[in-house]
Amino acid sequence: MTAMADQVVLVTGGARGLGAAISRAFLGTGARVVVNFHRSADAADVLVADAGERALALQADVTDPDAVRALVERAHAHFGVPITTVVNNALADFRFDGDARPHGDAIGWSRFAAQFEGSVRGALNTVQAALPGMRAAGGGRVVNIGTNLFQNPVVPYHDYTAAKAALLSLTRTLAADLGPDGITVNMVSGGLLRTTDASAATPEAVFDLIAASTPLRRVTTPAEFADAVLFFASPWARAVTGQNLVVDGGLVKD
Repeated sequence: MTAMADQVVLVTGGARGLGAAISRAFLGTGARVVVNFHRSADAADVLVADAGERALALQADVTDPDAVRALVERAHAHFGVPITTVVNNALADFRFDGDARPHGDAIGWSRFAAQFEGSVRGALNTVQAALPGMRAAGGGRVVNIGTNLFQNPVVPYHDYTAAKAALLSLTRTLAADLGPDGITVNMVSGGLLRTTDASAATPEAVFDLIAASTPLRRVTTPAEFADAVLFFASPWARAVTGQNLVVDGGLVKD
């Protein structure tokens, strides 16, 4: 796998929150970054303006395969080389407000469908669109963003957690399928992060409870989470695929 500074990285949902932290982390390594956004044009423009010529903001709904293919083609034309690393971070509309989430006796299938579209279909679309370029380059990296809620379902995020669990299965089947092409596929799973747009609705008492439950006695930040994403994209992870790394300060021990 090429050095970080030689990679072209697509970060879906890369303009805000965790996605912005991941985009900035890759830019810090010298990589070129495609900052994908759906509706956050202003945030994407600010991030790209700060980064200069190594960043490109492109709008696309990741659930639309045609839009994703067009994004990949525009990125290739802009940078002159294909996307070789894909970070599937985009999240269908969701707020981590456990007290307001519907429980199992009331949640409707439409919520599940929306999360599966965003997490699973979105990841499949980006991988399929980027795959020809990765093969031409002799390899690539896919990093999917998961959650520690599979192991520690302390809040009724039924739809979100089920979709991320399905994404973990896709991570492992794609790892087996694409390994002969020199493409690794891994997942980084976090818990509550301090703080993103999605976690802004979380009460301070919940942050305090989680911090007290971790060996590090603090809540993981988006920048700390992004460090683990960099590892899977780096040459140091060249023999690692099909894995799920939990990054939550030791709250969940998997």
